[in-house]
Amino acid sequence: MRQYKKVLLGVASIVLIIVLAACGNIDDSSSSTSSSGKKTTSVQTTGQVSKSEYAGVIKNGHYLTSKARGLTANRNSNSLNITSFENGLLGVSKSYYSTSNYIFQEGQYLTTAKLTNWLGRKSKSNPTGLNPKDNGKKNSSRNPIYVESIEEQDFMQKNGNSLVLKGITIGIAMNTIDYYQKIKYGVTYQQTITSKERVAYGKKVAKLIVERMRKIKKIGKNVPITIAMYKQAANDSLVGGSFYAKTQTTSSNISNWEKMNVENKVFPEISSTSDYASNDNKSFENFQSQIENYFPTISDVTAQAKYVNKKIAGEQVTITTQFYSETEIISFTNFIAQVAPKFLPSGVPVNITVNSANGIQAFLSRSSTQRNFKSHVFSSY
Repeated sequence: MRQYKKVLLGVASIVLIIVLAACGNIDDSSSSTSSSGKKTTSVQTTGQVSKSEYAGVIKNGHYLTSKARGLTANRNSNSLNITSFENGLLGVSKSYYSTSNYIFQEGQYLTTAKLTNWLGRKSKSNPTGLNPKDNGKKNSSRNPIYVESIEEQDFMQKNGNSLVLKGITIGIAMNTIDYYQKIKYGVTYQQTITSKERVAYGKKVAKLIVERMRKIKKIGKNVPITIAMYKQAANDSLVGGSFYAKTQTTSSNISNWEKMNVENKVFPEISSTSDYASNDNKSFENFQSQIENYFPTISDVTAQAKYVNKKIAGEQVTITTQFYSETEIISFTNFIAQVAPKFLPSGVPVNITVNSANGIQAFLSRSSTQRNFKSHVFSSY
């Protein structure tokens, strides 16, 4: 399980490296100058790798990082929750702020210190805590930690030589299970949070966050604020959590919520005969069989599938094996590229990672509009 999680993080790192490397065409049209003619803060954009991705912000020659950088990662025991939360939040943002009209900026208004207080319990020493007061109980009647993480994304537009804030997205990650200890460094216990409790508490928290953000002068009263609610997966889950509701407001109030029917699944799935994913699961099992029959040292073939409104929206496949030569890697990658189109879902993006004890050996991908896979074997000179 840990190896599967590490592989997915490795894929995310590879994609990030490729994206950043492709952003070499920097748009420097947003640099600014003082009235005396001296150069002041220089703001640039990365340019776009594709029209489906945002240009980012570079300030004084460096990528402008979040004011709460690393907070989400530090609070999560399941790395898949981090990936699903951050990638899914960007997807929500794209439904409100088009990549052609907006520039992405890492959150600049909610700092690590502020969010750490917000994510704590409410108390005399921490009046801004969004989680309930400790009622002193050490069993299922205790007040659980509902809010696990909060993440901010800013969306900008150019105004002459400046970038102006035109929208904000806030992701709120809610626990489905609260892990706690009765004594420090003691046994870890689990407290299940029902869907009804999670949704109700999340709505209260979202309203408070919007009200607090409206009081930040640089944000103002009318900038659109998008809120996306996320349910965390269990710490031992092989897939990350999923978003369940979203809304946007241009005031301090939230009038309505839009339900998001998103779910992540792991293939092969044992009990899916009557499930909407059963056909996809069976196709994956056939793909798995082809792969395992081809190569003698396959140890694991799994997939993470994302469903939106009970329809598959993407699939990440991980193959773990042992190679003994470069020619084996190349031949195996070529074989996967031939077999995958026959069994893996069409019309959605699919990524395949081939992994061994030495790390990622090959990567194959296909967009939603392609039939054939593009592949890359990681070798050295």
